[in-house]
Amino acid sequence: MPIWRDLLESVVLAVVLAAVLRFFIIQPFYIPSASMEPTLLINDRIIVNMLIYRFSPPKRGDIVVFRYPVDPSRDFIKRVVALEGETVEVKQGYLFVNGRRLDEPYLPKQVMIDFGPKKVPPGNLFVMGDNRNNSDDSRVWGPLPKQNIIGKAFVIFWPPGRMRILR
Repeated sequence: MPIWRDLLESVVLAVVLAAVLRFFIIQPFYIPSASMEPTLLINDRIIVNMLIYRFSPPKRGDIVVFRYPVDPSRDFIKRVVALEGETVEVKQGYLFVNGRRLDEPYLPKQVMIDFGPKKVPPGNLFVMGDNRNNSDDSRVWGPLPKQNIIGKAFVIFWPPGRMRILR
């Protein structure tokens, strides 16, 4: 077999595998705003697992990328703080779900404005940015329909000094 044919087959296979990975399994995103600071900084690059929620539902604490409900042409990233059927409330600067204060060690010191209580309807999640005072999130536009979720952020890959797995 001629070497050019082997090379062509290898290139075609590499392109097909890259396309499958990029469009169905993992996808890179960049962070355009400060709404997830200090967890994610402006211009961080992340990898999103697009398959995970086909096998298990989102959990509280997951960082999810989703189509913005107000303008589905835009992608947003926020943290899941409450699941369907749960009641969310912010009072005295703390987040409560079903009347229990959540421990959120990833948050910076900040004062949050009171909110709620609001019950999360079926098929939805309640998401908030980690930078709660600078985040356009479920407190503003309502619960996030699960069908808007693109995937779960799981690693920062750029810049090299911030490379790490997201927990």
